[in-house]
Amino acid sequence: MSTSDNKETAQESTQVEAKPEDKPKENLPAFEKSLTDKIQKKFGDKTEIAYVKLNRTRVNVKKEDVVKAAQFIREMGFDHAESVSGVDYPESKEIEVVYHLGSYGDPTLEKQILALATRTTREDDPKPGNDSTKLPSLRDVFYSVEFHERECFEMLGVFFEGHPDNRRLLLPEDWADIPPLRKDFGNKGR
Repeated sequence: MSTSDNKETAQESTQVEAKPEDKPKENLPAFEKSLTDKIQKKFGDKTEIAYVKLNRTRVNVKKEDVVKAAQFIREMGFDHAESVSGVDYPESKEIEVVYHLGSYGDPTLEKQILALATRTTREDDPKPGNDSTKLPSLRDVFYSVEFHERECFEMLGVFFEGHPDNRRLLLPEDWADIPPLRKDFGNKGR
């Protein structure tokens, strides 16, 4: 090995890898960051910004604050819910409902999807509408959630308080089993 090789090896071994806090922060998309900054400024620690990506943002709120957050987001120009989905977390005894919000009326928001998420308690022995698995409905804020919330009601057992029509949408009215999108649902006979 030559002398120059020894110097290079010594220099390489003395370089210290940057700690995560020393690394430059990820550049967040400015427009999307401005949207989440407005929400955070209005609600402070009542919100958690889960992510900010190009054309995609996610805001988590407690169920007590979901209606006020949705109203504010509507005032920002998001005028409809594109979809509503739910996730069952049996280990933590929670069900999460996520509203994917968009805008038809504001050209600056036309490519944006803002996910507004909240959680409620999950009963091990569900009795939809007669247990604690409840959330306030966003039907009066975004009319387009009407059928989506009904689907979450029957598929996950989340009762939406204030919804004008909490009844089955796809399953038979006499459905007696647990909601079929819960992780502990089992297909009988298979």
